[in-house]
Amino acid sequence: MLTTAFEALGPLNRPIMVLALRGLFDIAEVATDAIDALAENRIAPIVASIDPDPFYDFTQERPQVEFDDDEERVILWPENEFRVARFPGGAHDLVLLAGVEPHLRYATFADAIIRVARELSCEMVVTLGAAPEAIPHSRPAHVVGSSTNDGLVRALGLSRPQYQGVTGLVGVLQERLDRAGIPAVSLRVGVPHYLGNAKHPQSSAALLQHLEHVLGVPTGHGMLAEDAMRWRGLHDEAVAEDDQAAPYVMMLEHEYDRRMEAALPSGDDLAAELEKFLRDQRDEPGDGPAE
Repeated sequence: MLTTAFEALGPLNRPIMVLALRGLFDIAEVATDAIDALAENRIAPIVASIDPDPFYDFTQERPQVEFDDDEERVILWPENEFRVARFPGGAHDLVLLAGVEPHLRYATFADAIIRVARELSCEMVVTLGAAPEAIPHSRPAHVVGSSTNDGLVRALGLSRPQYQGVTGLVGVLQERLDRAGIPAVSLRVGVPHYLGNAKHPQSSAALLQHLEHVLGVPTGHGMLAEDAMRWRGLHDEAVAEDDQAAPYVMMLEHEYDRRMEAALPSGDDLAAELEKFLRDQRDEPGDGPAE
């Protein structure tokens, strides 16, 4: 179910895995778009892939038929491909997965991700997600982070997960990473709920900017500025044409501005605290991911 091509891969610089899965916790594909943007214009070879056949109900996630460059018909299946992005001079290389949440065999799918993390010696796994919230599209998107690891909670000012209820693959993965002894962080960005499934590059950029602060690697979030501006204009037009939406968004703006958010540490502070945490993890004798 997992195909790998690690043999020809040279040594990685203290890699961290960053992943997002299109599905329940990726409204408007904001999180997967963020990872796609992170890999764009970089040499990011595929080093592993998960066979889709055991994991999907293809009446829900249907394959597509297309013509390739040679005008041959090809079938496109749901892809879960791991790519490696190197950052010369940076604190870490990244192992990236922008995939599709499976319908079946969550535990097996999560174990495949953990196997890649182990074999590439990833120091940490970061999951990205996006959820609908009562926030205005005209204000900066807010990113929240959580972890079950006490050291990361203290180092990065994160919260511990409080959610109870139905979950998706990411919830299962976080629990299994915890049991495997692999440090994990979940970052989630809010997306204005009244936009439905309309694209929201501003939220994707916010995820990348926060990721850059935490990991200390350039994510290129500024490349989404033009897209964000274009979509902001489309959202403005849609709201202005709706007699009910316009006053509602104005109310959300007043509420957003009134709320006093706890100040986040600076980007430099976050990156420094993460490096201290990872260094302490490496230095502890006998510590490391459980087998």
